Amino acid sequence: MTRTTARRRDAAAIVLAAALLVAGCSDDTAPTPTTSSGSDSSVFTNPVVKTDAPDPQAIQVGDTWYLFHTNSGGRNVPVLTSTDLVDWAEVGDALPTLPDWADAGKTWAPEAIQLAPDRFLLYYTVAGRKSGRQCVGRAVASAPQGPYSDDAAGPLICQADLGGAIDASPYRDTDGSLWLLWKNDGNAIGVDTWLWSQRLADDGLTLIGEPTKLLKQTEPWEGTLIEGPFFHSQDGRLLLFFAANAYDRAEYAEGYAVCESPTGPCVKAGENPILKGNEAASGPGHASMVVKDGRTWLLYHAWPPGQEGSTDPGRQVWLDEVTWVDGKPVLKGPTAAPQPRP
Repeated sequence: MTRTTARRRDAAAIVLAAALLVAGCSDDTAPTPTTSSGSDSSVFTNPVVKTDAPDPQAIQVGDTWYLFHTNSGGRNVPVLTSTDLVDWAEVGDALPTLPDWADAGKTWAPEAIQLAPDRFLLYYTVAGRKSGRQCVGRAVASAPQGPYSDDAAGPLICQADLGGAIDASPYRDTDGSLWLLWKNDGNAIGVDTWLWSQRLADDGLTLIGEPTKLLKQTEPWEGTLIEGPFFHSQDGRLLLFFAANAYDRAEYAEGYAVCESPTGPCVKAGENPILKGNEAASGPGHASMVVKDGRTWLLYHAWPPGQEGSTDPGRQVWLDEVTWVDGKPVLKGPTAAPQPRP
């Protein structure tokens, strides 16, 4: 045997031994798959939308959730989708074209409701050109993500003498009737901010009867305003949730009241606010509520502490579970630590 042959034989043996060693330990050193929530796919961490997405509201259609929020990124009504309420993807502008009576740039707090398999209504706040105030419009689509179209000759609600009308929220009562909540934008002109309700026609396009005043700012934590109302029915009781205080302050927070009917009377909860800022998030509020697999969740926006009023990242979307104790909502949040997925 020549020296060259011996060297080749020894090199081959070394390569074979190394290969056997790697094969023998590969099962113990294989990397663990990861998700956006880290190594444990059973949990998630807030915020679930890390970009500017104020005033979030979501509806479920089939296995998909559709989230709408105040204008940002050049879109009038941004819409996102998710199958789990945690991982969201942008899918476009739900209201790409505003009606002729409206001006762009201030399209706020959109909320959608499904009335039939192929009929969806979107209620939204927009700048009314004639009044010079914010007004509420309504738009229709055949699919949840839109595009929605508003063919009305003017706004659905304006209340210009009360500062304007904003933050419309549709609600279907247990008897099947449709209702709309909103706020008169009184803080824009230095008057009271009332939460109002009024019956909607079955097609959701027009209002019936007269509006009813439900609540206004009365408590120290509320500052000069309450806003962002929505109804939620739980265990036979009708709850009216709302945000209060200035949206761009750390003191912005969320509370609720118990109502006898969609027209009131309503009594504010003594334990308000049930959601307020902490070291993880500042000024949480303007929420919406969803139920998934028997668990209740609150979607809301909040600022990074110390960045109130900024646009980058702005008001991010947070998700925290609501538990019910003696019929009362209990919310531990804002929660930045990992928590079980919905």
